Amino acid sequence: MAEPRTRRPARPREEVFAAARAAIAEHGLAKLTMAGLGKQLQMSAGHLLYYFGSKDQLLLETLRWSEDQLGERRRAALADHGLTVRQRLAAYAGLYLPEGPGDPRWVLWLEVWGRSPGSAEIRQGQLEIEAPWQADLVALLEEGVAGGDFGVSGAEVTERAAQLRALLDGLAVPVAIGLPGAERATAVGRFDSAARALLRS
Repeated sequence: MAEPRTRRPARPREEVFAAARAAIAEHGLAKLTMAGLGKQLQMSAGHLLYYFGSKDQLLLETLRWSEDQLGERRRAALADHGLTVRQRLAAYAGLYLPEGPGDPRWVLWLEVWGRSPGSAEIRQGQLEIEAPWQADLVALLEEGVAGGDFGVSGAEVTERAAQLRALLDGLAVPVAIGLPGAERATAVGRFDSAARALLRS
């Protein structure tokens, strides 16, 4: 009698997300197939679809996982009271901006933004993933206002935080896509200059 076939245990979700992030960063979501990702992970495409439902959902959950990892570093940097408020704002910007062209995290963001217009689910997920960045920045700016580091009123903080994040997004995209002349160091300097003007610091 044949031995019963043993089922290969499912890969941890973190391993799936890491593989998906690498594959999307290298080839883009359009070229990613569940079959190809499953083969890489020694899982069936059906198993992946069972857990994620679609490539869009896999993209969103991979981005959420990626941002959760970075969120731990962001919270640690912002909680470091050995640094001034301005230094912590610089650390926030450094974590927000891409490391360079093809940064895997930013490739995920570009893919999500590209799919948001056609998917309410993607738009809602995007808002949820962005919310901690906004909340942490608002808290930091409120601390800076209370301590006299920034010359804006408490009522202006939420709007200033949204403006700073929009600025970071605008600086990040040319770096992430490798636009000629777009350098991370230049983006960091431009953010610092604009932040001082916006926050009157």
